[in-house]
Amino acid sequence: MGRNLASLLIDTAARHGDRTAVKLDDVALNYEVLAEGSARVAGMLAEQGFQPGDRVGLMLPNVPFFPPIYYAILRAGGIVVPMNVLLKRREVAYYLQDSGAKLLFAWHDFAAEAAPGAEEAGVELISVGLDFAQQAFAAEPRRELAEVADEDTAVLLYTSGTTGSPKGAELSHANLVANVETAQQTLIQVDEHDVILGALPLFHSFGQTCALNVAVAAGSTLTLIPRFDPLKALQIVDRDRVTVFEGVPTMYNALLSVPEEARAGLDLSSLRLCVSGGSALPGEVLRAFDETFGAKLLEGYGLSETSPVASFNHPDRERKVGSIGTAIRGVEMKAVDDAGDEVGVGEVGEIVIRGHNVMKGYWGKPDATAAVMRGGWFHTGDLAKVDDDGYFFIVDRIKDMIIRGGYNVYPREVEEVLYEHPAVAEAAVVGVPDKEWGEEVGACVALKEGAQADPDELREYVKERVAAYKYPRHVWLVAALPKGPTGKILKREIEAPASSQ
Repeated sequence: MGRNLASLLIDTAARHGDRTAVKLDDVALNYEVLAEGSARVAGMLAEQGFQPGDRVGLMLPNVPFFPPIYYAILRAGGIVVPMNVLLKRREVAYYLQDSGAKLLFAWHDFAAEAAPGAEEAGVELISVGLDFAQQAFAAEPRRELAEVADEDTAVLLYTSGTTGSPKGAELSHANLVANVETAQQTLIQVDEHDVILGALPLFHSFGQTCALNVAVAAGSTLTLIPRFDPLKALQIVDRDRVTVFEGVPTMYNALLSVPEEARAGLDLSSLRLCVSGGSALPGEVLRAFDETFGAKLLEGYGLSETSPVASFNHPDRERKVGSIGTAIRGVEMKAVDDAGDEVGVGEVGEIVIRGHNVMKGYWGKPDATAAVMRGGWFHTGDLAKVDDDGYFFIVDRIKDMIIRGGYNVYPREVEEVLYEHPAVAEAAVVGVPDKEWGEEVGACVALKEGAQADPDELREYVKERVAAYKYPRHVWLVAALPKGPTGKILKREIEAPASSQ
């Protein structure tokens, strides 16, 4: 039998039961309470007729209820379906229907979208509010740890391609345990004396593996911030003596923008390591961060399909500005041409990955799985160069994906909503460079003959139907979209006019 991912919590609770596991301002749970909470929620699941292999949606922000529910589902042998709290009802319904989820745990503040989405999917909603602990502790605890095989799915992380609907990347217990242990032991290198600032959403692969699961494996403290605010984050570093901060480039930009007088009274000397991922970290941000905060900032790379960590600027090796580092322990990475042959040093090729971190496949989508899993390698769609030392430098994405503030926005999803508007004939969604967010979402739209709609109307139409980070802030109208000889829309020829920015 394999190792259940929930064993990370149970083992640490046995060793460090009285140490603080998770905190949010004045609320703190030690490992013993966290483990007991997960046993009680597992008992709630048993009362619902839960069976091993059942899928459960988890739509919570960074609050102390996230870890016990997450580990309870795993403890009971279930599959966690983490969901962005910003999803709208049609998206909620899709995730639940596609995964075949049995239940949805949703934070009470997001019930306006979660409840109708769950109802449409025919899935029972369990509202999680401040009284949830009383509900959970009224249940009979289920302390046994479900037996799992290494290849059994633990988490379904939804991600989209450039075509079609979001796909659930099936990450096994073995995928995640190996990625967590590698990150904890060789990359982030934390133990029970460390404090990690949980600014990354725990429903995202980066926050889930590198913050939550790494902290739990090591017995570290995870101090949460539900909505990122740069000054508040620095105040938490001071208050809780944070040693490790993990974020996306926009967060580091925001930290740098906190006025010197605002942080003058803060003691940030405890901070020793910062980790960046999610999108390319500009060299000037890295250099400015070094100068301002004096903590080592290391960039890595990964995808939902790779659990997520694939490469890293290792703490004990040279750090190269602008590089995503080298492959992590137990993982192979190379850059290949269209034929799948490795390209030479300094030449551009697609990053392909093989190792313990690569997903089983996309849930219920064998064709989509076959398209990216070729010859035993996962094809990422990212283009990179490799130097003489084996360091990778991302140069572009084959995919049209937009990365807005560390969140992936897949144009196809937004385009499909635009196409539902009765006045829209054609639409193309593209990334627009943005100083604050890295990229902003832009939509170039051609209307049907005789139809009328203005950019504000189209923007609001999409805003009502997709998560807040996905809707296009920039919308502009054109007579026709640029096309190639086959009639395919040429996104590379689309540029946002200055007036729309």
